Amino acid sequence: MRMNDRSHAVRATAPGVWLVATAAALGLLALLVLVRPMAGNAAPAKATVVSTASTSLGRVLVDSRGHTLYMFGKDKNGKSACTGQCATFWPPLIASGKTHAAAGVKASLLGTTKRTDGRQQVTYKRHPLYTFVKDTKKGQTNGQGVNAFGGVWHPLSPTGAAVVKSAAAGGAGGGYGP
Repeated sequence: MRMNDRSHAVRATAPGVWLVATAAALGLLALLVLVRPMAGNAAPAKATVVSTASTSLGRVLVDSRGHTLYMFGKDKNGKSACTGQCATFWPPLIASGKTHAAAGVKASLLGTTKRTDGRQQVTYKRHPLYTFVKDTKKGQTNGQGVNAFGGVWHPLSPTGAAVVKSAAAGGAGGGYGP
């Protein structure tokens, strides 16, 4: 009988603990239900955005910081030929999360290509995209016409064509690299 008394005492306290645990679980569930819909309406936390901006060369593609995006004349068949020291001066635009096309950019022309290091680089009309270390402010196009690392660099227009500065407007910028 003594065992029965002890078992009864445990059962008497268990409903109180069970009620507290159940109330806590229901409160957490309610909180998750309330917070979850708000998270779905927010912009993606990690995404690569390509947009356009007006520069002295006209309208060009830019990254989320407003820095000009370039194509490399040495790239072939949608694959990057810029690695090592080249990628130090001309950092590739690496896909982070989903790639989004802002106003003025054709989403159908956006894509990715796998780099030799395994990362996904953003492409536009099959041109791998890069920034230039000498472009430190929005709208700069210091890499336009630079002949470096075995090819010429040009900003890209929203149509996916190279933006080439005419000779009448001034010569090409100085080289950066071999």
